[in-house]
Amino acid sequence: MNSLKLLDKAVEQFASLPGIGRKTALKFVLNLLKREDEEVKAFTESIIDLKKNIRECTVCHNITDGEICDICSNPKRDRTLVCVVENIKDILSIEATSQYNGLYHVLGGVISPMDGIGPTDLHIASLIKRVEDDNNIREIIFALSATIEGDTTGYYIYKRLANKEKLVISTIAKGISIGNNLEYTDELTLGRSIVNRVKFNLNG
Repeated sequence: MNSLKLLDKAVEQFASLPGIGRKTALKFVLNLLKREDEEVKAFTESIIDLKKNIRECTVCHNITDGEICDICSNPKRDRTLVCVVENIKDILSIEATSQYNGLYHVLGGVISPMDGIGPTDLHIASLIKRVEDDNNIREIIFALSATIEGDTTGYYIYKRLANKEKLVISTIAKGISIGNNLEYTDELTLGRSIVNRVKFNLNG
């Protein structure tokens, strides 16, 4: 039946999203079928608008619907601090702690030779340039996942910035279990790890 083909096609689209299995995707599709036409139209238009208008912040690579994100353009943020994170979800996790009021820099991942990801595949060059061009920056805080890849990325950036004598390079305290990503860490633990951050040490 053609209707079932349409159903399967819609289910496949939802199931292609991270963390969504076919059963959950089917629930989403069946729920949409029960909605009023205007609700479905509003839903689809919001996704289209999101894709069309959301872009990367030209400063930190966070998402924004303008040229510069709300965090970078906020005059109340501490412009002497830049927290380096892997992805946008990490920003949301840190913001939820209410323990950090500085700026961010999104790398877009971590160095992972096994996955074919090197320094040039990430937003590392723009971070280095940002530090060189902005005299307000006094501290770089690594808030990377407690993995070999996260540590490797931190080491690489540290070496690139080691000649900046007045720049403090720190890392969040080791309250996060080895192998864990920030998004899976509870707000209290993450907040404390930021407040109790320590000076970055090449020897770990």
